[in-house]
Amino acid sequence: MSGHHVSSAKFLWGIAIALFFLTFITVAVTWITIPEPWNVVVAVAIAAVKALIVVLFFMNLWWDEKFNTLLFIMGVVFFLLLIGITLLDTLYRVDPVPSF
Repeated sequence: MSGHHVSSAKFLWGIAIALFFLTFITVAVTWITIPEPWNVVVAVAIAAVKALIVVLFFMNLWWDEKFNTLLFIMGVVFFLLLIGITLLDTLYRVDPVPSF
């Protein structure tokens, strides 16, 4: 590692304001009428953007070595793979006893 990055207070306040704004947008999604599965999709997408901002700037992954970024991306891919395999099992399962 070549050096330690120190973010300015102005930059961190800008990121914090962006996170507050995205939180307000997430709450506003509940007030407007969006069809049933899409309101959750929009809220989760906004939460994913907020998580990415936190990981990149508050946890300094943006300025860190590229190997750490690769480890983070591979961890996310592995998590999504496990969720996908679980959904393949549970979504297409046949009930052994039919419900009444």
